[in-house]
Amino acid sequence: MKLKFLGHSCFFLDGSQKILIDPFMPHGDFGCQPDIVAVTHAHNDHLGDTIALNKLTVCPNELAKYLSQKGLETEPMNIGGTVEVDSVSFTMVYASHSSEITDGDKKIYGGPASGFIIKMDGITVYHAGDTGLFSDMKLIHDMYHPDIAILPIGSRYTMGPSEAMAAAEFIGAPLVIPMHYNTFPAIEQNAEAFKFALEKVTALKVAVLKPGDEIDTDEYLK
Repeated sequence: MKLKFLGHSCFFLDGSQKILIDPFMPHGDFGCQPDIVAVTHAHNDHLGDTIALNKLTVCPNELAKYLSQKGLETEPMNIGGTVEVDSVSFTMVYASHSSEITDGDKKIYGGPASGFIIKMDGITVYHAGDTGLFSDMKLIHDMYHPDIAILPIGSRYTMGPSEAMAAAEFIGAPLVIPMHYNTFPAIEQNAEAFKFALEKVTALKVAVLKPGDEIDTDEYLK
């Protein structure tokens, strides 16, 4: 499976299916055309181009109702549930965050913020969505044993680097990828410093990706 970073919290998983997670793409789509879209929560910097993409969308139940009204085919979920879509497993897990749909002048409750455990082609990816640190991340390790943990490090609206280091140790995924930083000034962070610190005190690997960068997960997980 190949994994491409499209900026902010948007990732493209390219395997037996093509999955786009949180399609807010401030640097463009880099030619990525998904079969399935997954949205962790309703904030605009995650919902992004979901409606314009008009693909089957896996997302929290309340957000799914809103998107269905916009004409999208959806797979509604809630925390703790699992759905299988075209041989890909999506499990929705807790995220410590808020969620609100902005529709013109209206503000609509978007359901719970969430993360996803995505299993495809023998690889398990944990995309944490927007979240603070919470101790039940240890259960994510115990229950799902992710190969890859994609974690926010921007602070202010999510965990910062120190909390993300603790999260990475709780989760124990061999490969950690930071996200949700440096998109705008309020969340500026030094991802290379995060990589240095985490790799110094643990056996975990960190891949710092620039928008458009792609990795072969098999190579990283050898």
